[in-house]
Amino acid sequence: MTRLGIITPVVTLNPRAHNPWEERAGVDEVVAVAQAADRLGFHHLTCSEHVAVSSAYDDTRGTRYWDPSATLSFLAARTQRIRLATHVLVLAYHHPLAIVKRYGTLDLLSGGRLILGVGVGSLREEFELLGASFEDRGRRADETLGVLRASFGRREVDGFVVDPSGVQRPPPIWVGGRSARSLRRAVELGDGWVPFGLATAQVREMLDRARGSEAWARRAQALEVVLWPEPPIDPLGDPAGAEQAIAAAVEAGATVVNLRFRSRSLAHHLEQMEAMAALR
Repeated sequence: MTRLGIITPVVTLNPRAHNPWEERAGVDEVVAVAQAADRLGFHHLTCSEHVAVSSAYDDTRGTRYWDPSATLSFLAARTQRIRLATHVLVLAYHHPLAIVKRYGTLDLLSGGRLILGVGVGSLREEFELLGASFEDRGRRADETLGVLRASFGRREVDGFVVDPSGVQRPPPIWVGGRSARSLRRAVELGDGWVPFGLATAQVREMLDRARGSEAWARRAQALEVVLWPEPPIDPLGDPAGAEQAIAAAVEAGATVVNLRFRSRSLAHHLEQMEAMAALR
């Protein structure tokens, strides 16, 4: 059965998809969603990363992004089974071993529940603000992924001790992006691909081409493909539509489907999650 994850409300306000009640919500609401998702058997929760976003993006990409390390660590202490996914971490903003230390600690604290979703980043202004190089971010991301795969779960790396460095060796690494290069990066260096901003037909076509590559043939394990239906689904009001949206993602190649729910309040959001779990 296709695994279903929850795009955590409140922690990121996406102008295309967030519900008005999320703008006024806070920690208590996030914990309630996380604990319900844990109890209902959803596969994972997400938290994305941006450090400082230009106010010019408020109406297009949103400007609220809770820190994933702090947020997922907080939720790890209040859940038991659900996996915790950075969705996604911008690689160029961090030294590779800082990622291993920070998220290896989260992996330890959560009992090995980390999923490390990563991306190369696209906001030039944020790169410049943080002193990170923008032009060569793809090459540097590839190098960082190699270091992460070699370092997670290992106490000593090239004579330096990183302790803790995680329980998993390494955790699942999902690569985000919308280009053919992001898919190649996922096939060659990752465990999953998380495309965004692509029509299902485009995803299907790109995956069909990738399956014929030598890199795909060399993979020891199947590539996870993580998609999310847009617009947000309404399993209470339109259960057939919710099922159809998930089926369309699976038909495009998804092995994991991330869900956003249309909701009027926290209570309604929790009811939507209950309804979705009942459908599955």
